[in-house]
Amino acid sequence: MTRSRSTTAVLEIATNIAKELVTRKVTVVAGLAAGIDTAAHRAALDSDGRTVAIIGTGINKVYPKENRDLHSEISSRGLLLSQFWPDAPPQKHTFLMRNATMSGYGIATVVVEAGEHSGARAQARMAVEHGRPVILTGLVVTNNQWARALVGRPGVHVADGLKDVLGIVDGLISEASILDADLRRLVSA
Repeated sequence: MTRSRSTTAVLEIATNIAKELVTRKVTVVAGLAAGIDTAAHRAALDSDGRTVAIIGTGINKVYPKENRDLHSEISSRGLLLSQFWPDAPPQKHTFLMRNATMSGYGIATVVVEAGEHSGARAQARMAVEHGRPVILTGLVVTNNQWARALVGRPGVHVADGLKDVLGIVDGLISEASILDADLRRLVSA
C-alpha cells in the first residue's frame, strides 16, 4: 500500500510490520512504490527476509525512478514480478491491475495508510471481492469512509496497533498451515 507523502510514523509502522513478518518467515509483498512499499521492502531485505515486488510496469522499467537501486536489489535477492510486457511503461490502469494481482498473491492485504482514491483502497476492495483477508489499521478506518464501509465484511479485520496486526497474521498463518496439511493428506491419499 503506498502513498509517496507518507508520514514518518506511518513508514515506521510499515517497517515494523515487515520486520515482524520476516521473523515469522512470511514473505513481504508490496508494489515497489515510493513510501510505504519502499519501507516494507527495505525492512524485509535489511532483516534478511524474503520480499516480492509486484510492479505496475514491465520488468525492464523502473518506477518510480528513485527506487532504481531497490528494484535491482529485489531482482537479485527477492522476486520482481510483472504481468506486463518487459518494456511496458507506467500507466494508471497497470497499477490497478498490479493491485489486483497483489490482493490474490499474498496471504492477506494489510492497509497501513490509504486515501479515498488510492491504490491501497482499490486493493482492499478487490481483496474483499476475491474473498481474501484484509487487515485495516485503526488509523485507516478512522480517516476513511471507504474503510468504515468494509468493516464487518467477511475477512475484514481492524487492527489497533502492531500487536493486533501480528495477532491477526498469526491466525491467518495457522489457518493456512491447517489447510496446507489437509491438502497434503488429500494428495497422498
